Amino acid sequence: MLEAFGGVWGMVDTTVPGLVFVAVFTSTRSILVSAISALALSLVLAVARVVRKQTLKHAFSGVFGIAFGAFFAVLSGNAKNFYLPGMLYTLGLAVAYVVSALARFPLIGVLLGPILRENLSWRTRNPGRMRAYTKSTWAWGVILLAKSAILFPLYWWGDATQLGWVKVALGIPPFLLSVYLTWIFLAKAPPPIDVIAEMEERDKREAAERDEENAPAA
Repeated sequence: MLEAFGGVWGMVDTTVPGLVFVAVFTSTRSILVSAISALALSLVLAVARVVRKQTLKHAFSGVFGIAFGAFFAVLSGNAKNFYLPGMLYTLGLAVAYVVSALARFPLIGVLLGPILRENLSWRTRNPGRMRAYTKSTWAWGVILLAKSAILFPLYWWGDATQLGWVKVALGIPPFLLSVYLTWIFLAKAPPPIDVIAEMEERDKREAAERDEENAPAA
């Protein structure tokens, strides 16, 4: 379950560069030096992912996010803007979770369905998993909304150092709580319907039927 949401490396990618930025900024008060330090570390982490033959999507999505935040902070001359793109992304993701749950198309089910080989079968054939995915999606949405409710007031009225340290502190715990609640809800739900196995079995059966039809008569 943890690996499905990015795993340990995903937590490192999203937390450590921000930690480096706020640590360097606290000691130097230089936005440029802090941004370069965070971006350099993000690039090192991406290269490490490539060396470990992990997916390039995760390797470079973190670099893009850090680069965008660094550029925005340096361009605006406001260190707090280093964190703004990530905060907006978190808020947008929270809204997407809530809206998808209200629309009865829970985003967690959409994300995990292919990984668990059930695709979207839970929507029509497995109501117990539909409920579990809906609860999980609500959990992610509410937790991320609560995180945003803490960070945005600090962005508006706090200073860059306060915002940075609080954002680092709120990086991993909400994520782990969301993953844990998702695991709890799904552990109590009916098992997934392996539609991939069903399709493979159907293809084998149809191939066997064709072979029988094409077989020469005795």
